[in-house]
Parts: sequence; structure tokens; C-alpha cells
Amino acid sequence: MRPRTSSDRRLTPRRALIALLASCSAAALSAAAAVETPAASQSLSAERGHFDLNRTDILQYIDQAVAQGLPREQVLQVLAAAEPQPQILDAMSRPIEKTLEWWEYRARFVTPERIAAGVQLWRDHKELLDQIATEYQVPPEYLVGLLGVETRYGRTTGRYRVLDALATLAFDYPPRSNYFRKELTEFLLLANEDGLDVLTIKGSYAGAMGALQFMPSSYRRFAVSEEHHSRRDLWSDWGDIFASTANYLHQAGWQYEAPVLADAQLRASPGPSPTLVGKLHGETVATLRATGLTIATQLPDDAAAILLAANEQGAPGYRVGFHNFYVLTRYNSSPMYAMAVFDLAQAIRHQMAQEGTL
Repeated sequence: MRPRTSSDRRLTPRRALIALLASCSAAALSAAAAVETPAASQSLSAERGHFDLNRTDILQYIDQAVAQGLPREQVLQVLAAAEPQPQILDAMSRPIEKTLEWWEYRARFVTPERIAAGVQLWRDHKELLDQIATEYQVPPEYLVGLLGVETRYGRTTGRYRVLDALATLAFDYPPRSNYFRKELTEFLLLANEDGLDVLTIKGSYAGAMGALQFMPSSYRRFAVSEEHHSRRDLWSDWGDIFASTANYLHQAGWQYEAPVLADAQLRASPGPSPTLVGKLHGETVATLRATGLTIATQLPDDAAAILLAANEQGAPGYRVGFHNFYVLTRYNSSPMYAMAVFDLAQAIRHQMAQEGTL
């Protein structure tokens, strides 16, 4: 940059007009950018690396969090340390379930390696798993299978600070901002209750935590200490992890020894309407059989049933879920997720039975 001279500082009428026009143009460009950006303060926050705590919506949130029993100073300190994560917004727009067919999705989760790891985990903790399965009336293969699909048995629990993930979605993701603001408050309450460090805990891009990937509200409601300690550890205590998994499924209504799903074959055209696929309520074994499906189940005709699309590579396919399948969708609403848990659980149990270690 060249040194300024005395002529640079003189403001002639012509220069005054040019300066005025330039300032107006800059203001217009700034205003246009504010219109094009969902929240002008959002881009400023991201540029600074922190959220603008003077934003109206954030000030409203702080008041709401305080009304839930959190100290105002604590909320302010925590939010001041939160950092926006724009890549999380990208991840929210492309969940895996919306981009893969069932056969592709299954191939990612039901692998020889994941089956073997599940068998090993069951072997290592068989007595503990048997005890918890009996207490909560949930078979051990589903406790293991769910963990296998969710986090590869606790190996992949997320790389984002939970604080950053929840704050980004609470303040910069309008489609579900109300939900994530509630979860942010639940996270702060959980940290106070269980002595967690909000500045270091990591989780998924949605703010889910631990081997079970519980959202903070689920952690507070369903996590249990298997040995009845005051703190529940869903990262490294297998007793707490298994018991919390079982508690979640039990409270969601798991029926012991009841079926989860069955294969179905199309015996007559045109087959079921696409509008029936994934419909969680209102259908029965009888109504689905009436569409031309043969369903491999001994359940009575009036049993509730859910038609599932289970396309194989190059060919359509169907399965039918029952009450316990619906329970699995309370953990994760994706039908493909629930089918993957079922298939992995069955594969692990089959391997255990072959080895004679059940």
C-alpha cells in the first residue's frame, strides 16, 4: 500500500460526490446480502467463529433456558464458547436413508466384520447381557445388534462437540430449530445432573451422544446406571450401555418373544399400493394379504402390520413388520434402520448358536 499524501486527505466537491455514491453502493450491496442470507447475523457469527449473543432469537432462548432452571450466567458462558459448524447444515440435508436403496443400506451394516464383532461383544459380556435381558425382557441379540448398527459397538460416537452441533441446529437450522433448542437445554441440564463437561463432550452432527447415540432428552429419560450409580456412563460402562438400551426398548413397549418382521412374497398383481409402504398404523396381516402378498407369519389376521419396501438389486421386494418392529422405529424412525438392526441381530444370534455359545 502506498503512503498517503496530503492530496489524499483533501475532499473536493467531486471527491465528495464519488465518496457518497460509493458509500451508497456499499450499503445497497450489504442490504442485498442480508436479504439473500437466511440470517445476516448467522454469516457474521460463522465469520467470527462464535454466535452473536445479541441476536433476538438467541436472547429469547437464553430467557427460556433460565426459565427451565439454568443459571443465566452459565447459559451465557456456554453459548459464548459455542462455535457454528456450517458442515452440519450440509449433513442434515443428505441423511444416508434418503440416498440408498435397501440392498445398499443393508450391505453397509450387515457385514461379516460387524457380525463377528457383535459375536465377540456378546461372548465377552454374556453373563451381564443375560442378566439385563432377563430383567428388561428384551433379547440380548437386539441389544447387541442395535449397538452394532448405531455406532459399531461404541467405536464411532461422533467427532463434533455436542455443544457446537446443538447450537448450530438450534440457531441456524430453521426447519427444526425449536426441537434443537429444547435439546440444547436438555444437554445443559444433563451436564449439571451428571457432571459432564459441556466443552469437551463429542457426538454426532445432530448432537447424539455415546455408544447409543442418545439425544440429550433421551439420555435424561432412558439412560440408567446398571449398578445404580448417580452418574450414567454411555461411553465406556457396558453395564450402563446395555441396561439403557434395554430400558429404552422396554419402555417403548417391546413384547418378549413376539416377532419383529417377516418376509413377504407377491403372489398376485398388481400388488399393494405404494401408499401402504411404511404406513405405521391402520393395516393388519389380513389387509396386507388381501393386496396379494403371502406373509410368512403365524400371527392372527387382526395383528397390526407394517408393509416395508425391501428392494434387492434389480428386483422389488417386500417385508412386513409387526409390533416389535414398530418399537425399533421409536429408536430411529427409519424403516431401513430397523430392518438393519433386525438382520444384524439375527445374524449374530445365528453365529452364536452355531458355535454353541448361547
